Amino acid sequence: MTLPELELAEVEVPSVDMQASVGGVPLVSPVLTASGCSAFGRELDPFFDLTSIGAVVTKSVQLRPRSGRATPRMAETPSGMINSIGLQGPGIDGLLEDELPWLAERGVRSFVSIAGARTEDFAELAARLRGAPGVLGIEVNISCPNVESRGEVFACNPDASAAVVAAVREAADPAHPVYAKLTPDVTDIVAVARACADAGANGLSMINTLLGLVIDPDTMRPVLGGVTGGLSGPAIRPVALRCVWQVHAALPNVPILGMGGIRTGLDALQFILAGAGAVSVGTAVFNDPSAPARIHAELAEALGERGFGRLADAVGYAHRAPDEVPAGRHGR
Repeated sequence: MTLPELELAEVEVPSVDMQASVGGVPLVSPVLTASGCSAFGRELDPFFDLTSIGAVVTKSVQLRPRSGRATPRMAETPSGMINSIGLQGPGIDGLLEDELPWLAERGVRSFVSIAGARTEDFAELAARLRGAPGVLGIEVNISCPNVESRGEVFACNPDASAAVVAAVREAADPAHPVYAKLTPDVTDIVAVARACADAGANGLSMINTLLGLVIDPDTMRPVLGGVTGGLSGPAIRPVALRCVWQVHAALPNVPILGMGGIRTGLDALQFILAGAGAVSVGTAVFNDPSAPARIHAELAEALGERGFGRLADAVGYAHRAPDEVPAGRHGR
């Protein structure tokens, strides 16, 4: 073994405390799945231990079963994909009867995403989740880009967002943290974030997909049956990071679940440094179903290499002024 090889072998990456939380509820890992990309967890079960990650964030569920939008529903784009699934799902009854018990029997914690056309729909869904097995909390999908009327997206209006969050917080189990999922398709995401926090949100999920469009140059028509769809994948990561950065800077005490194009531990690290206390992995599972577990390991290694003893010490670290950053090992 040469001297450089010996020196490299002797370098030990310190172990890192990877404990995180969602709305004050402890998590064994800061990595969760992202809503919509792995349904209710069954698809990923053969590839890694679902109990090893923070939680499975379910596909957004509505009051009644939904068949979704016309096909084609998905198309590849540069560094990402665009989808127009249309919230296809079993409805709240199917979730409670089949999906949540399946997760709970395996000891997997679920973070249930809910969606509705009216404020009352969200409140009813939250109430139905009281006492459901294995539920960690509720992600309020006020920003899904696949609803029929884009002009009625709650997350584009601070007042409408606040009304939904307040109704959910009142109806939900007090032990269930409520996170509002925000869209980047707004002029001022901080204003919407602040309205949600003031209305009782325990945290924020950021970001949902960006509204996009793909046209087939051969048919000269939109590729998706629903015309427009949600753009996801690495292409949107800089936008997602900017949103997390802005909201953390304005609301440093509001927990953030960061997402948008995360495919490696270093990607996840960027979100943590920008202010997210945990992250969700979505599109990456389409070509690597084990991505959530892999990203947890890569993130732990990246934190250790940078001298962090705890994940918590890295949250928002990039916001520190240069003279605030100590040399050597980071943390308290």
